[in-house]
Amino acid sequence: MQETPFCLRVGHRLPYSMSDSNTTDFTNPSTFILQGIPGLEAAHVWISIPFCTMYTIALLGNFTILFIVKRELSLHGPMYYFLCMLAVTDLVLSTSILPKMLSIFWFNSREIDFSACLTQTYFIHCFTVMESGFFVAMALDRYVAICDPLRHSTILTNPVVARIGLVVVLRGGMLALPFLFLARQWTYCRTNIVPHTYCGHMAVVKLACADISVSIYYGLFLVFSGIGLDVFCITMSYTQILRAIFNLPTNDARLKTFGTCGSHLCAILAFYTPALFSFLTQWFGHSIPQNFHILTANVYLLLPPMLNPIIYGVRTKQIRDRLLRLFTHKET
Repeated sequence: MQETPFCLRVGHRLPYSMSDSNTTDFTNPSTFILQGIPGLEAAHVWISIPFCTMYTIALLGNFTILFIVKRELSLHGPMYYFLCMLAVTDLVLSTSILPKMLSIFWFNSREIDFSACLTQTYFIHCFTVMESGFFVAMALDRYVAICDPLRHSTILTNPVVARIGLVVVLRGGMLALPFLFLARQWTYCRTNIVPHTYCGHMAVVKLACADISVSIYYGLFLVFSGIGLDVFCITMSYTQILRAIFNLPTNDARLKTFGTCGSHLCAILAFYTPALFSFLTQWFGHSIPQNFHILTANVYLLLPPMLNPIIYGVRTKQIRDRLLRLFTHKET
């Protein structure tokens, strides 16, 4: 059966006349086509295996963290509350891209509704900013716990923790909103094929027949003023933490105190290192093949949700002990 031309499948066409019959201008296309990983279509099924494995580990790990913290009253404290917020963020972030990606790889289901595409764009940017914000909140918790331990319970009370979490959520939601509005306002008249596995903001707006400088500048603004500011705050927190640690009298005390920050530092590296690598390759790696850009972008969004529960499960003694007790109790 002959395929319906794309210009007839899109909605909300601009005024049409004989004088512009050679143009195909339209706004708000009804669907986009996600291409997957261009050039590696034959290997999509094999590529899906590690991605599906990462997603499965992320689901199991983060739900386990939430279950253990909810069940153990001794873990009801600021550090573990922030960890639960991070786990929920990881679950939403990975779920926002992986199911559709697997449908492309396994069933060749490439079509995505225009509104669903913009929603996916919003969720990706919103929860990425939220994850970065929760790392700042956890750095604040470590700073207070080490630099002012006697006042830790009075400074980071449950209402304060809840307010910090709310600020992080609202900030992520507000900073991601312009991506939604900018993508919706452009006129799309080239193609509806997105050369990616998900609807990233730049991957979508590059299809627009308009000057998208505003989108580019806002993306850079978000990176430097949002993520960059978070990295600065984390760096300042750990500068004060290291200063307090080096002032401790013995090496054992220094190592023990620094060990309480180990999980957080590993999680920070797991999040910001792929993010920095993806950013640098996107903006400066023009000679790098497009399929490599797409693979790194997927790893950047899936690696932290998979690694965070593993890092905290292995390196945090309280969680590790509760997890071992849970399994040994089931065996007996």
